[in-house]
Amino acid sequence: MKPRADVLEAACGPICSHSIGARLSRKLALFTMLVLGALSATSWFSVATMMKQRSLQDLAARTELIADVLALEAKSGGEAAVLARLKSDAPMRKHARLEVWRADGTLLYADAASDAIAASVHLKALHFQVETPSLPGGELRARLTCDYTLDANSGQTWAFILIAVTLGAGALVAGGAQWHVRRALRPLRQIAAQTRAISPQKLHHRLTLDDPAEELQPWIAQFNALMERLERAYSQLEAFNADVAHELRTPLATLIGETEVALSRERSNEALRETLVSNLEEMQRLSAMVNDMLFLAQADRGAVARRGAPVSLAELAQQVVEFHEAALEDSGLALRIEGDATVPVDEPLFKRALSNLLGNATRFADHGSTVIVRISAELAQTAEQVQVVVQNHGQSIAPQLLPRLFDRFFRGDDSRCCPEEQHHGLGLAIVAAIARMHAGRTVVESDAGLTRVGFTLATR
Repeated sequence: MKPRADVLEAACGPICSHSIGARLSRKLALFTMLVLGALSATSWFSVATMMKQRSLQDLAARTELIADVLALEAKSGGEAAVLARLKSDAPMRKHARLEVWRADGTLLYADAASDAIAASVHLKALHFQVETPSLPGGELRARLTCDYTLDANSGQTWAFILIAVTLGAGALVAGGAQWHVRRALRPLRQIAAQTRAISPQKLHHRLTLDDPAEELQPWIAQFNALMERLERAYSQLEAFNADVAHELRTPLATLIGETEVALSRERSNEALRETLVSNLEEMQRLSAMVNDMLFLAQADRGAVARRGAPVSLAELAQQVVEFHEAALEDSGLALRIEGDATVPVDEPLFKRALSNLLGNATRFADHGSTVIVRISAELAQTAEQVQVVVQNHGQSIAPQLLPRLFDRFFRGDDSRCCPEEQHHGLGLAIVAAIARMHAGRTVVESDAGLTRVGFTLATR
C-alpha cells in the first residue's frame, strides 16, 4: 500500500529531501570505522594471543627455575635446606603462590595466602615435579599459581585505545568528508543560483561554471540546449500571439465597421443582404483561421497521422489536381505528375498538404509555365521515406526567407503575386505539421526562378 501524499507532506514537509554531503560523510565515516574496527579487532586478538603465549612461557620458565633450585638444595642439604630456601625466596614471588608436596602427598610448604590472588580471575597454574633422589620417595610435587591481572589490564587498555582510535578516525573522516563534499558540490550550488535567476525576461541566460566539472558538463550542455529551445519557442509563441491578434483584428474590424454602417440608417433588403453576405465571408475566413490554429495546436501536442492501407500517392495527387483545375486554368498553368509511391498515409491530411502546396504554386507561378508534382523515394534522406515536392517557375524566394517559409502567419514579399488576395499565412505551417505527423520533414529550394516546396513521409 502506497503512502498517501498528505501523510508524506505532514511527515517531512512539502518535499522530502536529504543532504548528499551529510549522507556521503556518514557512509564514509561508517566505512572507515568498519575497516578500522576490523583491523583493530584483528590487532587486539593478535596482541591478546601473544600475551597469553608469553604468560605461559613465563610460567614455564619460572617453574623450571624453581625445580632446578629445589633439586640443588635437596641434594646439598636435604629437606631442611629445601624448606629454608622456599621460605627465603617467598618475598620474591610477588603475584604468585607456590605449593610443594612430599612424595607421599603431605604438604611440605605453601606460600601465605594472598587476598589479591584469591580475588583475581586472571590466574594460571602449572603443576610440575622435582627429581630429589636424596629425599624419601625420590621426588617432590609442586604447583605454581601466577596472577596475570597486569597483563589483562594492559590488554583492556589497548582495546580502549583501539576503540577510541576507531571512533576518532570515523569522526575525523566524517568531518573531512563533509568539508570536501561541500567544496566539491559548490558548482551545483552555483548552478542552482544561476537557474533561480532565469525568468521569462531572462531566457537568454545560460549556465556557466568558473571551474567546469567534467561530470557536470553534459548536464549543463543539455540544460543550455533546452533553454535555447525554450527561448525560441517562447519567442515564437509571443510572435504567434501578436500575429493572431493582428490577423483577427482585421476581419473583426471589417465586421464591426460594415455592421455599424448598416445600422447607421435605413437600408433596403438588398443592401442588408449584401452586408450579411460580406459579413458571412469574413466570418468564414475567421472560422477557417480558427480551425487551422486548432489543427496546428493538436499537431504541436504530438498528434500522429492515422495511416490507412497503402495507397498510390500519384492517384491522391491526381484527385487534388482535379480540385485545382479551375484555378490552374485561370492562371494559364499546366500541371504534370511525375513518379509514384505506394505508402500508407492519412489520405485527408495528405490531400490537404498537397492542396496547400498547389495553391501556393498556382499563385506564384509564371503565366503559361508548368507546375510539376514530383513523387520520389530516391531524393529523400533515407530509403524509408518518400518525398513529395511541388515545383513551379516564377520569382525566386530570397535565401534569408527560406528558413521562415513554414512559420505561422509568415508572408514573404507580397509584391511577388496576388496583392489583392488575402491569405492568413497558415498554409505552409499546416504542411509542416502534416509532415511531422507522418514522421517526415519539410523541403524548400528556390534558385534561378525555380522554386521547389514539399515534404517527406515515412513509409511506415
